[in-house]
Amino acid sequence: MTDWPFADPPDVAVFTTRAIVEDGAWIASVSHDAEDGAWQFHDAGPGSADMAEARIVSLRSMVERDPTVGEILDLPPGGRASRTAAGRPWDRNR
Repeated sequence: MTDWPFADPPDVAVFTTRAIVEDGAWIASVSHDAEDGAWQFHDAGPGSADMAEARIVSLRSMVERDPTVGEILDLPPGGRASRTAAGRPWDRNR
C-alpha cells in the first residue's frame, strides 16, 4: 500500500482481539472512540470485550487483514459500525 487514503496514519496503534489476530476471526464491529480517537476492532465471539483477549496492532494490519474496513475508516469520533457476517455490508451507527 503506497497510497494511504485514510486520515489516521497506517502505523497508528489500534485495539483488537486475539481471535482476529491469531485465529483469523472476522471483524464484526468497529468503533472510533470519542474520548481519545482510538480505534477498536472486535470479533463476534462472546469474549471479544475481555481485556485478556485484547491485542494492539497497526491500522495498516487491520486493513490488510480485511480491506472492507476501509469503507468505514471515515467514522467520526464516537462512531460505530457493525455487520452480521464477514463480507456483509457495514451498518453505521452513532
